[in-house]
Amino acid sequence: MNSHFFAVMSRMKYINRWGLMNNTKTENISEHSLMVAMLSHALVVISNKRFNTNLNAEHAAMLGLYHDASEIITGDMPTPIKYFNPKISEVYKQIERVAEEKLVSYLPSDLRDEFSSLLTISEKDSEYVPFIKAADKLSALIKCIEEEKIGNKEFSKAHTSIETALENMNLPCVQAFMEEFLPSFSLTLDEQD
Repeated sequence: MNSHFFAVMSRMKYINRWGLMNNTKTENISEHSLMVAMLSHALVVISNKRFNTNLNAEHAAMLGLYHDASEIITGDMPTPIKYFNPKISEVYKQIERVAEEKLVSYLPSDLRDEFSSLLTISEKDSEYVPFIKAADKLSALIKCIEEEKIGNKEFSKAHTSIETALENMNLPCVQAFMEEFLPSFSLTLDEQD
């Protein structure tokens, strides 16, 4: 029996983000998911090393990698629409769950449990959720910084609101990341040397 799971997952590269914004460079969910995976890993490593948590950074990376996989089926719903009101948000969460179940159904039955736990974060992984959400927002903030760096003012308001949301998360590892790593995203390659 053929499994379509990875062929379908490879379609992440066709789903573009920031659909309502004037982008100088498009970003797809495949690129975004890689960044969220790296950032999730980094945030947990920072938290473990400096703030006395004891989480699995590699597991956080995998959760980050698959966090938007349902968008292969749903598309990327723009944030202003997704969070327009609580009713829309709740219905969209239900749609995401159905999409995640559909993706899992593409796997051979003996592999479904392993991937289901990555596609749908369960109660046992709830302690990872703040890190994945923070990594998702950091990725969006980095996109804003990169767009602004080349003169695109379209992302200025998003930059401010995302930065405020990150600060309001009150995660020490996020603050550490923003202080130590975020400034480099505003520099040119030569300035990073």
